[in-house]
Amino acid sequence: MITLKNVTLRRGAKVLLNGVNATINPGEKVGLVGRNGAGKSSLFALLNGSLHEDGGDCYIPTQWRMAQVAQNMPETDEPATDFVVAGDTRLAELRVTLAQAEAADDGMAIAHAYTDLADAGDHDAVPRAQALILGLGFKVSELDKPVNSFSGGWRMRLQLARALMCPSDLLLLDEPTNHLDLDALVWLEAWLKRYEGTMIVISHDREFLDAVTNVTMHIDNAQITRYGGNYSKFEDLRAQQLELQQASFSKQQEKIAHLKKFIDRFKAKASKAKQAQSRVKALDRMEKIAPVLAEAEFTFEFKEPQNLPNPMLAISDAAFGYRTEDGAETTILQNVSRSVLAGQRIGILGANGQGKSTLVKTIARTMAPLAGTVTEGKGLSIGYFAQQELDVLRPHENPLEHMIRLARELGPNSREPSREQDLRSYLGTFNFTGDMVKQSVGSMSGGEKARLVLAMIVWQRPNLLLLDEPTNHLDLATREALSMALNEFEGTVMLVSHDRALLRAVCDEFWMVGRGAVGPFDGDLDDYQRYLLDEAKRQRELAKLEAAADSAALKASATPAPVVAAAIAAVSVASGADQTGTKGQTDAKPAIDTKEQRKQDAQARQQLAERTRPLKRELEQIDQRLSALVAERTSLEERLTQALPPAEIADLGRSLKGGHDETARLEERWLEISAELEEIGVGTSA
Repeated sequence: MITLKNVTLRRGAKVLLNGVNATINPGEKVGLVGRNGAGKSSLFALLNGSLHEDGGDCYIPTQWRMAQVAQNMPETDEPATDFVVAGDTRLAELRVTLAQAEAADDGMAIAHAYTDLADAGDHDAVPRAQALILGLGFKVSELDKPVNSFSGGWRMRLQLARALMCPSDLLLLDEPTNHLDLDALVWLEAWLKRYEGTMIVISHDREFLDAVTNVTMHIDNAQITRYGGNYSKFEDLRAQQLELQQASFSKQQEKIAHLKKFIDRFKAKASKAKQAQSRVKALDRMEKIAPVLAEAEFTFEFKEPQNLPNPMLAISDAAFGYRTEDGAETTILQNVSRSVLAGQRIGILGANGQGKSTLVKTIARTMAPLAGTVTEGKGLSIGYFAQQELDVLRPHENPLEHMIRLARELGPNSREPSREQDLRSYLGTFNFTGDMVKQSVGSMSGGEKARLVLAMIVWQRPNLLLLDEPTNHLDLATREALSMALNEFEGTVMLVSHDRALLRAVCDEFWMVGRGAVGPFDGDLDDYQRYLLDEAKRQRELAKLEAAADSAALKASATPAPVVAAAIAAVSVASGADQTGTKGQTDAKPAIDTKEQRKQDAQARQQLAERTRPLKRELEQIDQRLSALVAERTSLEERLTQALPPAEIADLGRSLKGGHDETARLEERWLEISAELEEIGVGTSA
């Protein structure tokens, strides 16, 4: 087990841990929580040996193997699969041992090395590594791409895969979900649930902690308190503890007041002097209970939009994708026809690389549609939080300079006060207080940068929020504040996130982006998680089949022609060796008569046609009705752009809502029929 005995740990002059005692038992899955700066990462540094305790003892069993995600960005041309395989340190050591034995021509050592390699899983190292890579969202075609060819976030996924590849008794994970989307996150949860060693994880994702941990250790006021249970259980227990502490504190304060009153009343009387003195000693001996100091909570709110167009926007028969510098087009989504109404809360789901960000970027006007139309409601104002939004902040400028520039860009269109003092006060509501408004953005943490981006979005008073992974750098308190602010927001929200707690709290409907299309997802996040796990399993099976096919093709192409000829000759000789036996079988009538086979095939085709004909007919009717609904919606939206009486505008809005609901029902039925046809073995275009 891991044992901390009276451990003191400092970073500079700051005491992070002071006389801490804690125990972690073998096989426990521990969530390490606490406010930013409390010392979570420093404790990891103590456990992995890069920091040493300033007092006390930290004991980890010497035989335990440790694995953790390297925080440096890998710079190598090594193929992705080889890079991850190298994470198995035991395997790497044994391969070096084998090479040394072969160089020394030591037969006994070579034999031992091969035995050890077999025990270490050398035979299936590549499939294991590739399963990890695919599970974390990579494509089969990317398994052998150089590590350097991937962006930073994807390289960090490879570092995670490398850590998971390493055989370990202790696994340390510091914010492993930061670079993952929801499909990879669901896969990682499933993998960690099967992990047999001891695990300690730092994360700001509530549902992730709930899913993979059974113990919570809370760092607060330089102490570690252990709670049995996951994060939600910890919250309940801590709330009870704080309530009891406050009650005990109040009760003790009453007792102290009573003692002091007695002392003050009788200390001057000789007859009561001894009693008064005994109460002074009792007061000195009393162990003081600290009052509950409420943590400074961060809250903010989106201001009321200046107007709420309805619909917000309408997408009609559009194709989304990107254009290269030479003008070539790559289509990712096609035949997209969706509308967005005022007040909707839409969560956008989809496996990695299916086009979620492409959809959001096109709506946000940072990319143009390749075909079709995106019609915006009059007065549409978009607040867009992009995954790369932190990169567009100017590192050399401070938060106040960012706000001043934003105020100038909006100019008279903004109804917000733009004096410097007003902007300072406004930044203070986002916890940029005192000298922080003058601190360069480049020196800030990811969470502070994310809060600045949120502040800039809120200040613009949007009526449509497009949020693409807004929580990547936010701690639990800020995520909670964002969730509350979004629930109070009167406009429309479209959210892409791997934070399921945020999706559950904010969204009341979901869109599914996948296989080149955008449609409604009929189900909740639990249904979606099951879908993702099934899809991941399908992808792994597909990868195995492709690998087997490639291997078979390689073997076939590697067979020399003379060998093939010899094999054929051998078969010919064998077939003619016994004129009365084998040759007689060769001349025999086929097992199934060709005429009978054609008859059976015709019957099968007839049965298939009878099953699919009504489905195809219904599919055609749905397509016709969907086309009519698109035309109706377009007509209604054109009328909304005109100056109309309020009553007529309300009627048009109700008509649009009715059309939207019917479209959703028809699209759902279209997907059901398509799935049924695919199950039968017939495509929708057949």
